[in-house]
Amino acid sequence: MSKSSIHPADPRDLIGDAFRIEGISTEDCRSIFFDWALGLDVAENPSLAARALLAHHAPAPEHPMTVLLKEAAEGTARPRRRRGRRPS
Repeated sequence: MSKSSIHPADPRDLIGDAFRIEGISTEDCRSIFFDWALGLDVAENPSLAARALLAHHAPAPEHPMTVLLKEAAEGTARPRRRRGRRPS
């Protein structure tokens, strides 16, 4: 992998690595995505960064990371409530 293939919106190449893993699951992609999102600069717009990465990795339409990037780019990701008992 050359340094030129690393996108500026993904300097640690987490998203890029996810696209290179054969048979990666949605759950694994979600974990990688959150690690990437937590590493964003405070001033960086997550939706714009996701759009840039989506365009950069566009040749992978069937990949689970594509779905996550589309949700982030469109702002349609909904927070999921963990099931279980609410704390008192």
